[in-house]
Amino acid sequence: MRNQLFLTAFVLLLTAAAFTNAQAQQRQVLDKIVAVVNDQIILKSEVDEQIGEILSARRDMQFSEELWFEVLENIIDNNVMYEQAKIDSIVVTPDEVNRVMDQRIQQLIGQAGSEQALEQAMGQSLIQVRADYRDRFRRDMMVDRLRQQKLRSVRITRPEVVAFFNSIPADSLPVVPETVELSHIVAIPPVFDEAEVAARQFAESLRDSLLNHGADFETFARRYSSGPGANRGGLIPMLPLSDLVPEYAAAASALEPGGISQVVRTNAGFHIIRLNRRSGDQIETNQILIQVQEEQVDENFAIERLTAIRDSVLVHGKTFPQMARRHSEDPETSPTGGRIINQQTGQRRLAVDELEPALYRAIINLEGEGDITEPIRYTLRSGQNRQPAFRIIRLNNRIPEHVANLDIDYDIIRNIALQDKQMRELSRWIQNIREDMFIEYRIASPRASR
Repeated sequence: MRNQLFLTAFVLLLTAAAFTNAQAQQRQVLDKIVAVVNDQIILKSEVDEQIGEILSARRDMQFSEELWFEVLENIIDNNVMYEQAKIDSIVVTPDEVNRVMDQRIQQLIGQAGSEQALEQAMGQSLIQVRADYRDRFRRDMMVDRLRQQKLRSVRITRPEVVAFFNSIPADSLPVVPETVELSHIVAIPPVFDEAEVAARQFAESLRDSLLNHGADFETFARRYSSGPGANRGGLIPMLPLSDLVPEYAAAASALEPGGISQVVRTNAGFHIIRLNRRSGDQIETNQILIQVQEEQVDENFAIERLTAIRDSVLVHGKTFPQMARRHSEDPETSPTGGRIINQQTGQRRLAVDELEPALYRAIINLEGEGDITEPIRYTLRSGQNRQPAFRIIRLNNRIPEHVANLDIDYDIIRNIALQDKQMRELSRWIQNIREDMFIEYRIASPRASR
């Protein structure tokens, strides 16, 4: 079965940035059509760009004709799925495209260090980037939505999982690295009364200047805000209300477009919110966030609180999940008893060698099931905001490195088996719909197209 090299549009975006205008013009002259899907043409440069990205990301891989054709077939498959998405009336709204583009761009800004650094690296303004890649994002999102619909319909039974595992030769079974299962309880240091009053008063004075003295919202955000997007005038791109902290979402959703909220208190600080636009349950806003300085919060209160909770578990027989549900101030984990999961896979088992450094250092000395760390510093991420906090971490389980087996690793093996079945079903489905499309190859081999 051909590998499914599903590459995102922003991978291509970074590749495209490497070309100067002169090189791009030269490429247009030298480029060739290598395949056609219905009325869509596929250029040799598209394949070469994706090959370049693969080789850049996988230093252990070398160029080959097999790889070149594999990527070409993947591009053809994506074009076929785009044609099918149009037939199936898959809809992606402009607001959805803008939201995903904004999220990707924010990730790139974080990697580059600033908007200016990213624009310099890409050789064009972010406004131009959005204009150039909006249609590509829309197409990719339509294809991904169609693909996910097909994958969700695939189910797998336990006998299939067992058969998949038994099909692996014993001497080829992978070694599963050491993993741990962890839970935590988070405490946010309260603000000293004087600092709380001062921060609120400052936020109120900024709001007064905006409403009554004609001050510019974006200028104030760049100058005073401590929140995400401050260098963009406090812009928070189109997001579902569920992705925002409840207090922020409630205040923003009550506004008319262009309206400015009262000062809103959240765990992150004091917000002044302007609603820009709304689409269904999604909103775009600007904010000015006035935070209380870390040195103006009562860290000892949080430490003592967590110490008391730890003693309740270790000495007085309270259960950690019970105390997490009752006392943890992390809204993401408290409903599940403080359980920490891998955000990418949703799995409870975390590979020790893949833990973020701070978490690794925190649990390295935990030896037995039920051991709990002393209170340690932590950055709580809530929606778009980051907040200093403290936490205690409990070791629920530690599984040493071992050869994969069904008794210990069933959930992991099931996920792998399901992915394998999904890819086989997806490949079979694509082959079927390819028969209903016009596909023409204009190239016999990579060398012939050069």
